[in-house]
Amino acid sequence: MSQVVDTLMREHRFIEELLSSLEVFVDQLEVDQQEARKTIADFAEFFREFADRWHHGKEEDQLFAALGDHGFPRDAGPLLVMVGEHNIGRQRIKELGAIASGEGPLSEEELRQTRASAGAFISMLRMHIQKEDAILFPAAERALPPEVLDELASGFDDFEHTVMGDGAYERLHAFGERLIDEFPPPIA
Repeated sequence: MSQVVDTLMREHRFIEELLSSLEVFVDQLEVDQQEARKTIADFAEFFREFADRWHHGKEEDQLFAALGDHGFPRDAGPLLVMVGEHNIGRQRIKELGAIASGEGPLSEEELRQTRASAGAFISMLRMHIQKEDAILFPAAERALPPEVLDELASGFDDFEHTVMGDGAYERLHAFGERLIDEFPPPIA
């Protein structure tokens, strides 16, 4: 397995843990919980910063671009589907962020909206990750020459330091671990 795919798949495992943690939170969620908005905001921030900005940033800006340069159509097929699903996820997180920005305890309607948006996000992102792990990443390793995979690994490092900033991984990982500790997923 290439360093690029190994990095992305390790990030997928962490994202999946947070999806399970979000699922636990939503299952326990009730109307009138005083801290619900803060917790929803925290999950939205984690998925916005780690899953989207950190992880999808590397996929879209680097891996998908390299695949486009090596024969994968950008406006059809797997790349179009993956970017489309990233955009759906962004919309679901935006919906959760809007609920989090309200004031006071959640209303019945906001509780329903939270469950719907989070449920759709969790389901979609789990299937999305499965498609990338089982189909797109193996195809990328077959299609991209070793030197391109090496350049991508270096590009990932540069992205993490220049775009996200030094210490971002540690900060985001600690933030995610805190949410997992607060809402521990069932042991698989």
